[in-house]
Parts: sequence; structure tokens; C-alpha cells
Amino acid sequence: MSLLVVGSVALDTIDTPLGHAEDALGGSAVYVAVAGSYFASPVRMVGVVGGDFPAEGIEFLRGRSIDLEGLEIIRDGKTFRWGGRYHTDLNVRDTLYTQLNVFENFDPKIPPSYRHSEYVCLGNIDPVLQQKVLQQVEAPKLVVCDTMNFWIERKYKELLRTLRLTHVLIVNDEEARAIARESNLIKAARDILNMGPRAVVVKKGEHGALLVTKTIVFYTPAYPLQEVYDPTGAGDAFAGGFVGYLAKTDARSDENLKRAVVYGSVLASFCVEEFSIGGLKALTEGQVTKRVNEFRDLSHFDGS
Repeated sequence: MSLLVVGSVALDTIDTPLGHAEDALGGSAVYVAVAGSYFASPVRMVGVVGGDFPAEGIEFLRGRSIDLEGLEIIRDGKTFRWGGRYHTDLNVRDTLYTQLNVFENFDPKIPPSYRHSEYVCLGNIDPVLQQKVLQQVEAPKLVVCDTMNFWIERKYKELLRTLRLTHVLIVNDEEARAIARESNLIKAARDILNMGPRAVVVKKGEHGALLVTKTIVFYTPAYPLQEVYDPTGAGDAFAGGFVGYLAKTDARSDENLKRAVVYGSVLASFCVEEFSIGGLKALTEGQVTKRVNEFRDLSHFDGS
């Protein structure tokens, strides 16, 4: 099944305790599309870059069979850039700079060939723009949406309108609590269900992920890694693996949502093992399947 991805395309400069990356390929649309490309076909990406965006970045994305008709290139502009430094506790980071550049006036235009995409993943862009995307897409089977505290704080009413159009919301625990205005995470997720989505996935970083629907609560741990090089795109890689698996299987039952959470966690685990999208560049089906099976072993026990 086809997957439409809309979000940021960026060049990131990142410092972590294990190294440094300069002008590395990043942005929500990139991580979602690359992770999703291991499952869904075709993957269609909508974003904007400047004339300084590296040709090898375009070549890599096309090499992953990602359709770039929806990628706008503003030749006389500069690509969105972000710089960050992570602490020893990788849950803590400092933003060194944010240069929106051409992304500041991003106005997503969905090409006619994309408008019948069955699965849609909206990165954490302005909820007004998320609504604009959905106005241009014809009856998708599943809409997955991400957001962040910036939009929750500044455009809460607009975000609520977006949630009414969304099937699955993927957020971290802080964002879930902020949306629901509820400190208890399970209650927060269930309150969000009443706002429109059929399912809420709460990303908990190194502590795993939580899936809540009207009928189930499901939790999976994070894959245990001895070294994490770069957590920057982990959440978006999770979203890409999650929605990509659903698009591949074209099933949206609670049981398949559980499996999708595991596949999302697997893609996120590969992502953080290298800087930028390095950990996602050349995965094999065997590598993914092996780690999925290891996830199963992590939480399996004899109930007798």
C-alpha cells in the first residue's frame, strides 16, 4: 500500500558523547520515509529544501525508492538547519540553533499522483498545515499524526481540529500529558482517544512504547543497546516503521497495531546505532526479522 509522508527535511549538526556529525541528513519526513520504505511501496515524500541541499541526499532517497515529486527545491534558498548537543544522559539535549530558512514558509502541496495515497503520516508540523494536507488527500485508510509541545502550547485549538481527522496519534509521554491536561499517562491516552484518534502510541524512549486503544493497553520495551550514538531521529524512525508495517500488511486491527509498535521499535533501535540515517541505510529483511524475534524473547515468559 502507498504511504504519503509530509514533514521537515533538514541538515543537522549533532554532538553526542560518542561523536559529531556536521550537516547530516535529517528532518521528520526523511526519517519517516526512510524507515517506512522498508515496508510500504510506494513511499511519497512532501517537503521543502534549498538549493544547498546535497545531491547525494537526493540520490540516497531515490535509491530507497522514495518518490520525490512532492519535494520542493527552492534554488535561491537555504535548507532548514538544526544544531544540538546531547548530554551523557541522552534524554537531555541543548538546542544550539534552529535556522528554519525555506521551511519557515513551507506550504505543502500534494501532487495529483499522491492524492489517493492509502496511508498518510504527518510529521510534527503546524497543525493548520496538517489539516491542509488532509484536505488534499482523498479518503486515506489511515492517518498517523505526530506533534510537539511547541504546537500544543501555541496552537492547541488547531491541534484539536487535526486530532478529529487523525486515526493514530504518536507522541511522547510529556506531549500526551500536555494534550490531555492529565498527569496520569493511561488516563491521558484515553482522554486523547475521546478527541478523535482510534489509537494513541506513547513513545517512552529508552523505556519503550505504549499503545492504547478503546479496548487494549499494550506495552513493549525498548531494544537494549550498549551504545547509542545519535537519538535525534528515533521517534520519527519509530513512526516510519509503525505506519510502514501497517501499510505493508494493510490491516488495522488491535493485534496488528501491536505488531506495528514492535516493528516501529525495531527501526528506531537501528536508527540510534549510527548518526543521522546511517543506521537505516542498508538494513536487510533478515536483520529486521531477527530483531523482531529478539523483541518477542524480551517479554516472553512461562505463565504456568
